[in-house]
Amino acid sequence: MEDSCGSDNTNLSTNFKYDNTSISKENEQEGDVTFSSLGVIDVLCKACEELKWNSPTKIQQEAIPPALRGKDIIGLAETGSGKTGAFALPILQALLQNPQRLFALVLTPTRELAFQISEQFEALGASIGVKCAVIVGGIDMMTQSLMLAKKPHIIIATPGRLVDHLENTKGFNLKAIKYLVMDEADRILNMDFEQEIDKILKVIPRERNTFLYSATMTKKVQKLQRASVQDPVKVEVSTKYQTVEKLQQYYIFIPLKYKDVYLVHILNELAGNSFMVFCSTCNNTQRTALMLRNLGFTAIPLHGQLSQARRLGSLNKFKSKDRSILIATDVASRGLDIPHVDVVVNFDIPTHSKDYIHRVGRTARAGRSGRAITFVTQYDVELYQRIEHLIGKKLPVYETEEQEVMVLMERTAEAQRYAKMEMKEVQDKKGKKRRKPEADDTEESLGVKDRMKKKNKLKK
Repeated sequence: MEDSCGSDNTNLSTNFKYDNTSISKENEQEGDVTFSSLGVIDVLCKACEELKWNSPTKIQQEAIPPALRGKDIIGLAETGSGKTGAFALPILQALLQNPQRLFALVLTPTRELAFQISEQFEALGASIGVKCAVIVGGIDMMTQSLMLAKKPHIIIATPGRLVDHLENTKGFNLKAIKYLVMDEADRILNMDFEQEIDKILKVIPRERNTFLYSATMTKKVQKLQRASVQDPVKVEVSTKYQTVEKLQQYYIFIPLKYKDVYLVHILNELAGNSFMVFCSTCNNTQRTALMLRNLGFTAIPLHGQLSQARRLGSLNKFKSKDRSILIATDVASRGLDIPHVDVVVNFDIPTHSKDYIHRVGRTARAGRSGRAITFVTQYDVELYQRIEHLIGKKLPVYETEEQEVMVLMERTAEAQRYAKMEMKEVQDKKGKKRRKPEADDTEESLGVKDRMKKKNKLKK
C-alpha cells in the first residue's frame, strides 16, 4: 500500500477489487441479520468481525441498506446505538467502488468524538489502506495543513476549525467531496455552529450523499435537514427519550454539604468497578479529582480547560484501565465510546434533562448491564422531577446507611482542604505568570525615570 500523499487514487487497495458477487452469504441462517445480509462486502464484514461486531445494531440494520443504495439518511437513535458504524460502512464501501482522495467529510461537535470516529474509520478500513485526518481546535494549524495537503480519504472535523482551513489554507477545498456526515447534529447546532455549517454547505458539491445523525429532532435540526438533505430515508430507533433497558437507575437525596462524603462512600462500596462521575463545571471537576486522589483513588479529570493533549491523555488512561475513575464535565457525556464503564454518577445534576440521557448512556452499552446514581440535593428537586418526567418513570432510592457514610467525614474533610490548597497554588502560579509582564514594564519605566533624573541633574 503506497503512502496517502501519493496522487494515484487507484491505490486505495492493491489487492481488492469491488465485485457484487463477493457479498458473502456464508454462515447465514434464515432469519439471522448479519452485516453480509445487509449488503456489506466481504472485506468490510471481516473488519467488523475483527472489531468483535458480531451482529448489526438496530440503527445499522435500518440505515445501512438504504445508504448502500445511495439514499440520504436522517438517523435518530439513542446514545450508544452504533451510529458510527451505520455511516462508516456505507462510506467505505462506496470508496472502494470509486477510490478518490477527499471522499468524505464528517462533522462532529467535540474534539474527543472526532478522534474516536477517526479510530473507527481506520479500524474498519485498515485492510484497504484508508487514510483519515482529524481537523479540530487545540492543535497547530500548520501541522493540520500538511495533513490536508496529503489529501486523506476521510476528513473528520469540528466546524469552527474546518472553516479556518477553508478560509486560510492555500490549495485546500472540498469541491470533490462525495459524502457529508453530520454526527450529533443537534449538539453541533446547540453549540452555535450554524454560521460555520452554512459556510461549509456553500463550498461543498450539491451532488453528494448526506447522512444527518442526531439524538433528538429539534427545530434547528429540521431547518438543517431542509437545507442539506435530498429525499432522505428517515431511520428512527427510539421514538421517545429513553434509557437502555439493562441500565439500573437510582437517585440519592442528600444535603449539599455531604455530597463529597457520599461520593467517597459509593466509590468505596462499589470498588472494583469503573466509574464516570459527572460534574457541572470545570472547576468542580478538577477539585473533585484532586480530593479523590488525596484519598488514594485513581481518579483523572476531563474538562474543557485542559489542553487537547491532556484531554486525550485522560481519556486514553481511562480507556486502557490505567485509571478507574473519570471525573468529567458534559464534554464526555455524548458520543464517546468507552466500553467498560460500569457505574455513572451524576455528582452534579444536569441542568438540561436531555443531558441525563446522554450521561447515563455512557454505561450499559452494546447489551451490557450498568448502573447510574444521581445525587439530588435540596436545591435540585425541580431539576430531578424534570428528569423523571422525561424518562417517564420514578427511580428507586439508592440505599445507604448514614452511620457508615459519616465514618468517612473526617478523612474526606482533610482531602477537601488539600484539594483547595492545591487548586489555590495552581491559580497563584497562573496569576504570577499573568502579572509578570506588568512588573517588567514597571521596572523598565522606573529605569527611564532614573535616567531622566540623571539627565536633569547634568543639565543643572
